[in-house]
Amino acid sequence: MGKMQAINPATEELMAEYDTHLPDEVDQIVSDVDNAWVDWRKTSFSDRSAYLNKAADLLEENAPEYAELMLQEMGKPLAQGEAEAKKCAWVCRYYAENAEDFLKDEIIDTDAKKTKVSYRPIGTILTIMPWNFPFWQVFRQIAPNLMAGNTMVLKHASNVPGCALAIEKLMSDSGLPKNVFRTLMVPGSETERVIINPRVKGVSITGSTPAGKKVAAAAGSVLKKCVLELGGSDPYVVLEDADIDSAAQKCAFSRLINGGQSCIAAKRFIVVDSIYDEFVEKFIEQLKTYKVGYPNEESTQVGPLARVDLRDELHNQVTRSVEAGAKISLGGDKPEGKGAFYPVTVLENIQKGNPAYGEEFFGPVALVIRVKDEAEAIMVANDTEFGLGGAVFSRDESRAENIATNEIDSGAVFVNSFVASDPRVPFGGTKQSGYGRELGQHGIYEFVNVKSVQIA
Repeated sequence: MGKMQAINPATEELMAEYDTHLPDEVDQIVSDVDNAWVDWRKTSFSDRSAYLNKAADLLEENAPEYAELMLQEMGKPLAQGEAEAKKCAWVCRYYAENAEDFLKDEIIDTDAKKTKVSYRPIGTILTIMPWNFPFWQVFRQIAPNLMAGNTMVLKHASNVPGCALAIEKLMSDSGLPKNVFRTLMVPGSETERVIINPRVKGVSITGSTPAGKKVAAAAGSVLKKCVLELGGSDPYVVLEDADIDSAAQKCAFSRLINGGQSCIAAKRFIVVDSIYDEFVEKFIEQLKTYKVGYPNEESTQVGPLARVDLRDELHNQVTRSVEAGAKISLGGDKPEGKGAFYPVTVLENIQKGNPAYGEEFFGPVALVIRVKDEAEAIMVANDTEFGLGGAVFSRDESRAENIATNEIDSGAVFVNSFVASDPRVPFGGTKQSGYGRELGQHGIYEFVNVKSVQIA
């Protein structure tokens, strides 16, 4: 039997070890969850809502405990961990309140006596989740799928095993019937076995684009629906008529969300030439106000990266970008000593072909690109394999809304603000950022059978 280790990225201290499940144990868990679906799919919406509302209560009551666990396993500052737990409560309450209305039968006017569309659960859903938001990513799957009448198995990231087991216990403590939700303690190398298990009826993954391709290939080989929420290199376009002070503040905040370890964090800042120098000066001023430090310190706003190898990979990207002509305007030095820390960094003079132009940087590194005008800004924004999020800054809201709606190829584009997920709003990407949607009314439809019923 193997082990999963929880290592504190701020101190590199081994916090705990957990036994992994053997293949036979995995198969038995999946079988148990699928068997539980037979009864769970028949439960009423009011019963399902009661379990989710209780889970929301537990998330709020125990937010400090869950925040401490996130701190220990992936380095999230305590205040941010508490906020994450409370956001999970929000998504539970949102679907508890709205799922029945979302999934009610629709009557269609046809030549038949009666025609309706019914939304029915499909079975056991495998959700493969990342470490960067170890509670939020999971609960935005739990809430819609359980309310739709599906059962679930979770394969969480290997570096947050304590979070995975805590979520399973939380759902059990909410009174949820046995085996409606279970956690699989398996490494990534064992995931394909679970995907192709005939008892699994759908797969959702949040992760890197390479990981998403592997999941999609495995699911496709057995004709299973999958939802892919993958990487991003979100463009933030700052036009010549932007409120520069506001744009600089919001861009800095978005770049450093979760220490920069977010698929929807701002990454590429595309700035029109006429205001470039002023924006960069104010942007850097804003970035300098963020304190990098140990996540248990109240003043810390940017903790360590989740693992030392991820920090080293990020620094390698910075080094390669500089060798290709980029200029460091802030930070850029890898700290000595223990911990996966990395300074807030700004790269400029980024041309097409530079690693910083096309790669996703998962950490506190901002990539600033100078462009001539709006047309070039749109071209550069779309000149990427990704299409998850983006933003446009302009005092002319109609102009910015048109660009956001019709010009930028992303799943979400915000005007004069930073991209953020919201239980009420569909979330997902285009191009190499994946397909399918989570959250909102659209998210609950991904793993249901849209069934047509007609009476002659």
